[in-house]
Amino acid sequence: MKVFLRLGWFFKERQKEYSIGVLMLILVAILQLVPPKIIGITIDEIGDGTLTAGSLGKWLAYIAATVLVMYVLRFYWRKMIFGSSNYLGKLLREKLFRHFTKMGPAFYQERRIGDLMAHATNDVSAVQMTAGSGVLTLFDSITTGGFVILAMAFTIDWRLTLIALIPMPLMALSTSYYGKLLHMRFREAQAAFSDLNDKTQESITGVKVIKSFGYQQNDIEDFRRLSQEVVDKNIRVAKIDSLFDPTISLVIAISYFLSLMFGAKFIVEGAMSVGDLIAFTTYLGLLVWPMLAIGMLFNIVERGSASYDRIESLLETPVDVEDKEGAIAEVPKGAISFHIQSFTFPRDEHPTLKNVAFDLQEGETLGIVGKTGSGKSAILKLLLRQFDQYEGTITYGGLPIDDYRKEQLRKAIGYVPQDHFLFSTSVYHNIAFSDEQANKEEVEHAAKTAHIHDDILRFSQGYDTVVGERGVALSGGQKQRISIARALMMKPNLLILDDSLSAVDAKTEEAILHSLKEERKNATTIITSHRLSAIQHANLILFMENGTIAEKGTHEELMALRGRYYEMYQLQQLEQLVERGGQDE
Repeated sequence: MKVFLRLGWFFKERQKEYSIGVLMLILVAILQLVPPKIIGITIDEIGDGTLTAGSLGKWLAYIAATVLVMYVLRFYWRKMIFGSSNYLGKLLREKLFRHFTKMGPAFYQERRIGDLMAHATNDVSAVQMTAGSGVLTLFDSITTGGFVILAMAFTIDWRLTLIALIPMPLMALSTSYYGKLLHMRFREAQAAFSDLNDKTQESITGVKVIKSFGYQQNDIEDFRRLSQEVVDKNIRVAKIDSLFDPTISLVIAISYFLSLMFGAKFIVEGAMSVGDLIAFTTYLGLLVWPMLAIGMLFNIVERGSASYDRIESLLETPVDVEDKEGAIAEVPKGAISFHIQSFTFPRDEHPTLKNVAFDLQEGETLGIVGKTGSGKSAILKLLLRQFDQYEGTITYGGLPIDDYRKEQLRKAIGYVPQDHFLFSTSVYHNIAFSDEQANKEEVEHAAKTAHIHDDILRFSQGYDTVVGERGVALSGGQKQRISIARALMMKPNLLILDDSLSAVDAKTEEAILHSLKEERKNATTIITSHRLSAIQHANLILFMENGTIAEKGTHEELMALRGRYYEMYQLQQLEQLVERGGQDE
């Protein structure tokens, strides 16, 4: 029952709705006592021969009025309690989604998308049920059961009431034990569903790769195995769940047996009337629901508790990068100074960057080259402030980047990542993502700068063409250029292209770079690339190796050194010559 205490913040917020709902539940519980008593009186009047048409009509009118009032009350308590529980589901989903948007790359490296989706769907539903059906069964079982027992004891016979309650400890012990088992097994079932959810999301996203490798049958077998695990784990839950009703039915049967046996004895002794015994057994019938509700309550609460544990563990995960108090709410602009003595990714043993330093004036272009894993992307992640744990300083416009709010810092940066993500909407809305109010001319201008405009016009519906999930309908080069156009729509002070020209040919690359140079004469640009042709025009070039700067300078200076940069340049020139069939341009 601790889950109700943990949800105290919500019950306090919805105190009015829950108070009205519980009050109506109590009134319904009291009104339920009227029909059995009237039935008992009517039977005694029949036995005494005193029942008349007038008195029968009166008793029927009382029952009809009671039923009508209960109907209205039941409508409104459902509206108050279940309406509030739906509101809790909305709050939890929003909390989770807001938390997801704050988390950094490390969070998503450790957790699978399918698992996070399961938290926001199945787990939220289980907690929502606790705040709805759980509250209902808790108060309804207590109020209905309590009032029925009081009515049995004070209006009929307290001795028979105590006798009828003898089996109750058996039910309390059994349901408590079942509840503990249910909590553990339901948590395992939810984890299995998360695995299946993740597998489904991964398979659908990677369907092209799966088909190209002819892996469909293997993938189906993996899915079937995970699906069977979900079934098996839920059957284990169902086995425990199935014990509640038989146990409660057994307790109820014992209570009926004891009531009829001792009630008959009391009638023979003249301590009770037949009408009293019938009213008593009718009241005992009203106890069936509270007893079943207790079993349901344990079921609902343990499921909700297990799910709330999973949700809280996510929400308690600390945000990697937080705004400090008094952070500046201005978009940075100006020179960039990057001086890092050491930076290590979380849970890595060895530093990713060591003694990396450069200064970039506003309007200049920085080129970063190097092999995969040399530290190029790490520099960009630190500039984007995706990580804060490093030794050194990074300033933008003369101020440390952590002096700015993250939102304002990132408004200054147009970032085109290696992994180009496009939303499953039209080309137009993908480009205008950062500015929904942008007009057609602005969108087309960005597309022309990225040299994707002509391609878009050849699409079936032009700018209204839906690209499919993650841009599945487009080529790699088209996705890259749409991503560049989207970044340009921000009109950023700093444009970062993280190996974002790798899928375009050399001629298109040259055209894009020329357009960017003309378009962004007074703006800063950082380009990482494996192809030196993409960065040889830069004001400063860094050649990265093993997380540090191996060589540094302009294209001409690095060529004059005849070092690693020179060797790579000569090798790439040779590769291009071979591709052209040995003919110089």
